Amino acid sequence: MKTENILVIGGTGKTGKRVVQNLEALGHNVRIGSRSASPAFDWHQPEGWAQALEGMDKVYITYQPDLAVPGALRSIEQLVKESKRANVKKLVILSGKGEREAQLCEQVIIHSGLDYTIVRASWFNQNFNENFLLEPVLKGVVALPQAEAQIPWVDADDIAAVATKALTDDKHNGKIYQLTGSRTLTFREAVAEIAKASNREIQFIPVSIQEYGEGMRKAGVPGDFVWLIEYLFTEVLGNPTLAEVTNDVEKILGRKPIDFSDYAAKVAATGVWNVAVSQAN
Repeated sequence: MKTENILVIGGTGKTGKRVVQNLEALGHNVRIGSRSASPAFDWHQPEGWAQALEGMDKVYITYQPDLAVPGALRSIEQLVKESKRANVKKLVILSGKGEREAQLCEQVIIHSGLDYTIVRASWFNQNFNENFLLEPVLKGVVALPQAEAQIPWVDADDIAAVATKALTDDKHNGKIYQLTGSRTLTFREAVAEIAKASNREIQFIPVSIQEYGEGMRKAGVPGDFVWLIEYLFTEVLGNPTLAEVTNDVEKILGRKPIDFSDYAAKVAATGVWNVAVSQAN
């Protein structure tokens, strides 16, 4: 395998940090694209992108906070232009399964004239231990809308493994992959599995989207994040195609996706979900 120079935008995030580890283990030269890196990559400071892209063969793109937010499309358009100026050969972008707005950004990549792979992922397992659902799990009360939505949860390790394959093997050029686990679970069922794995009592309370949004605003959550969460819970979780289970993970990696139960057991063993219990003792 030829050693290549690869920029991982969002290289400290959920999938990005895993992609960095995978690529480095394969012997590639990896540049982490983050605000704290040198050269820095900041989505809000496009004047610095040329330096971050200089000398790079390929780019893995994760957009913060989500490709669906206003301004994402313009940023992706500009990144494509900068990538072409820098003679980047291939773009691999992480997108969201069932997100219509994100697909507009995908089209920019598809029509860029560069080699590409689109990686559409379902909701991450890691939302429960590396994102916004960790705090309610620790508090022992998870209140969420769309309680009965059937979600084919996918593991960040699987997403990163697929992205790594896409970045390092040309046979994935021009492909769109939709990554899911092998089964669906509702929020209630997922929380029950976490409670069982961590040997804790965790209550699940179904709420309306309106109640959930009001609760976030009262808690002082920034307006743009409230908008995104409301969008995800209405447009994405309300999309009937969300529950579709695919075999793309198995097709690309040659193994079954990581099951939610195995994810829960692995994370529970780290003690992350027992912080609140240990603090109370």
